Amino acid sequence: MGSFSIWHWLIVLAVVLLLFGGGGKIPKLMKDMGTGINAFKKGLKEEKASPEAKDAEAARLERGEVSASAERKETVGS
Repeated sequence: MGSFSIWHWLIVLAVVLLLFGGGGKIPKLMKDMGTGINAFKKGLKEEKASPEAKDAEAARLERGEVSASAERKETVGS
């Protein structure tokens, strides 16, 4: 019980190789998970938007008015 056996060292070696020698697999996995969470949150926000707001936005687009979000994108992009 006082010393590590060969199995303990193999497990430690496997964990170290996975964390540091994985070729960026863990950061890639975390990035993908973050992207999925953000997409999920965006979907929830869009779902919660009221039908009246969607109808008002559609009416503004039919009249040729620019939405507030499009105006923000134009000012940021220039």
